Amino acid sequence: MGDSSDSVSIDIELIPLGGKEFVVETTKGCISVFVCGDQEKPGLITYSDVALNYMSCFQGLLFCHDAASLLLHNFCIYHIDAPGHEFQLGAYAISSDVPLLSVDDLADQVAEVLNFFGLKEVLCLGVTAGAYILTLFATKYKERVRGLILVSPLCKAPSWTEWIYNKVLLNLLYYYGMCGVLKECLIQRYFSKEIRHGMHDAESDIVQACRRLLDERQSANVMRFLQAINERHDVSENMKKLLCKTLIFVGESSPFHSEAVHMNAKMDKRNSALVEVQSCGSLVTEEHPYAMLVPIEFFLAGFGYYKQLPSSLGSNHSSYPVSPSSHSFITPELLSPESLGIKLKPIKTRRLAINV
Repeated sequence: MGDSSDSVSIDIELIPLGGKEFVVETTKGCISVFVCGDQEKPGLITYSDVALNYMSCFQGLLFCHDAASLLLHNFCIYHIDAPGHEFQLGAYAISSDVPLLSVDDLADQVAEVLNFFGLKEVLCLGVTAGAYILTLFATKYKERVRGLILVSPLCKAPSWTEWIYNKVLLNLLYYYGMCGVLKECLIQRYFSKEIRHGMHDAESDIVQACRRLLDERQSANVMRFLQAINERHDVSENMKKLLCKTLIFVGESSPFHSEAVHMNAKMDKRNSALVEVQSCGSLVTEEHPYAMLVPIEFFLAGFGYYKQLPSSLGSNHSSYPVSPSSHSFITPELLSPESLGIKLKPIKTRRLAINV
């Protein structure tokens, strides 16, 4: 474990999910970090969207066998939850006496977490608000980020429409807590209409599980994160200055689709790629995780990372790349493949129905 400054302390609790939860005290307050994997491996940090934690935001992706064989084989994953958003049921409500954190404070917290664990540089995976925090972190600490995987990211200041809408949500949280209307607004933020209603207008298991999780959130903590995001500043002009490769996913039905397209347009085309997933909302990691596998595999291959081969092939073959998974039921449109280490001309594909 790396050296820590005097301002950082740690409390460890074993969690029956194959990892450890670290409650790290930073100069900006306490933050929960759930660590999965061998800490001798390179670091991959995640950051979730508003009102979500790592389980509700990334389990769909990380529980895929192909994703596990790629990500957990190559990385130790550090799931950073926004203050008060940790996985533990009944996470304490942050006192109103504690100063509100800005988006810059939250990005600086990420740097302190890296300092504690002795991580010099990492890859980052973030969703919407979490993607903004990690993007801001990458602009402030360029030398510490090797690559960004962003899902329905934000990079502009909120429009008047978004700002007013978020103000309505903040008022609902303040006066009514996690009421039905508030939960419905968040569900619409995360998921497409197709999965919200499903067959015969019945909600999918994913949406139902998300609703149950929202019931457990402390409304005061969600308010603090949403307020910080609603006061975010525009980082569009910093996008071309990013030194790291960036892979952007966005669902075609996401309310932040135009934000993701704008962000990709502002970035150096040699270092960025955009994957648009059909019939999907913002939370691609949960709604259509298999659509992410092939692009992520190509992206990480550019850094020299490959999937773990079955043990039956023997350890002598462990350094050979594995062909991408072929059972994704959505084939995304991948732009600028040369930025992912693929020496092919850009191609466009359409939705395919593949029997598994």
